[in-house]
Amino acid sequence: MAQSKNPQLTALNEVGQSVWYDNLSKDVLKSGELAGLIGAGVSGLTSNPTIFKNAIADTSNYDDDIRSLVKQNLNTEEICEELMIKDVGAAADLLRPIYDASRGADGCASIEVSPYLARDTAGTIAAARRLWQRLNRPNVMIKIPATDEGLPAIRTALEEGLNVNITLIFSVAYHEKVMEAYLSALEARVAKQLPIDRIASVASFFVSRVDAICEKRFDELLKSGKVKEENRAEFLAKVGIANSRLAYARFKEIFGHERFRKLQAKNARVQRPLWASTGTKNPAFSPVLYVEELAGPDTVNTMPPATLKALMQKATIENRLERGVEAARQLCSRVKAMGIDLEQCLMELQSQGGKSFSDSYRELLESIEKKKTALA
Repeated sequence: MAQSKNPQLTALNEVGQSVWYDNLSKDVLKSGELAGLIGAGVSGLTSNPTIFKNAIADTSNYDDDIRSLVKQNLNTEEICEELMIKDVGAAADLLRPIYDASRGADGCASIEVSPYLARDTAGTIAAARRLWQRLNRPNVMIKIPATDEGLPAIRTALEEGLNVNITLIFSVAYHEKVMEAYLSALEARVAKQLPIDRIASVASFFVSRVDAICEKRFDELLKSGKVKEENRAEFLAKVGIANSRLAYARFKEIFGHERFRKLQAKNARVQRPLWASTGTKNPAFSPVLYVEELAGPDTVNTMPPATLKALMQKATIENRLERGVEAARQLCSRVKAMGIDLEQCLMELQSQGGKSFSDSYRELLESIEKKKTALA
């Protein structure tokens, strides 16, 4: 018996937004959790080293696989890649009917290149090719960070026909660079008379961390007496949304331009903004704050379990994303006047995000190493 669609997920789909699940483990696959969510309306999946680390270190679900891989004389990082490939491949297979029904517009599962390669263009390209070939499925996306070194790797991967999920985007300036990489890659394929109709890409724009760092900066200014407590209400839980709305407005400008229309004539798809980090960090905020405020056409929202659960229980869904662009600009100006250098905060977040991913990846490898020792 087919599972009925969740009304909130259906409402998001109707405004033009796809819902992806930011969670993957053997348990999510084996228990039927992912299959159930797909039945309810989830249409894609993302993951990261932290999620895998918790799944491997805190359960025995991967013990047999690790034992088997150790016998093949694989090193720890090779074992890690094998485990991720197996899970992402299984998730992609579950999502394949959506990919086929949408003709490649949705139904993708993402796998991340090693965060250790964030500053290594050649290494990222090699890893992206390897993961793409190993998974050998059209509905896989390779996650590559939007670092200065990652951008040329992103362009190369797209030009070679790989689907790419560009991660760690915090500012409109870097989002523009990511969109340029996508458009120039498609143009290069057209020049070589290669097809572009099935290339899918998303630009993962982070949301809640922007509010978190602005709160931190405000508290620092408050201690120094440069702002007053009553000023907090001016921006609390608003800057991340404003920053995202400005990114979306720029997305509409670029993909509404004649340059893209020429590619669209050859059946190119837009590179959809994907709202990432959409679980609220502050418990005072509604758990679906960023979902409700960033609902809009040609977008994706990838949600951690708690956010998705809250959404499926209750939310008010309407197209709010295209509202208040000028108000968003004014808010960012007020924040700057308050003494919070937003652009500096966004660059700091990108740097912190890269370090956080690397730290999580190191912890993932350490957890596998411990398992290897314990299972020997």
